[in-house]
Amino acid sequence: MSVSWRAERAGINRLEGYLLLQAERDRATDRARRFAGRLDWLTVAQREEVERLYAQDQMAFTEQTLRTVARRCEELRAEYRQVYRRLRWRLLVAALLGAVAVAVMAAAALAAG
Repeated sequence: MSVSWRAERAGINRLEGYLLLQAERDRATDRARRFAGRLDWLTVAQREEVERLYAQDQMAFTEQTLRTVARRCEELRAEYRQVYRRLRWRLLVAALLGAVAVAVMAAAALAAG
């Protein structure tokens, strides 16, 4: 039994999302480590807590940003879909008017001839 291309694409998208999330966690952890490293007066336990909180804050910020971007993408998709429908409708009307014009000219040519 073969898997549909949509199921394959959904699986690839989930894998890509997972990998992107892991990469962002690594970057957030690295940023947290660099930030806490500049605070040389902290104890080891304090530094670990600062790193944890900083990374947590970075991930929350990333999640909020991604949700905002995803919401905007959906809004744009809906807008473009509406524009595409209008353009398709205009093209259909133009094609019908063109066909009617050709039919009228053909009928006029036959009547004259």
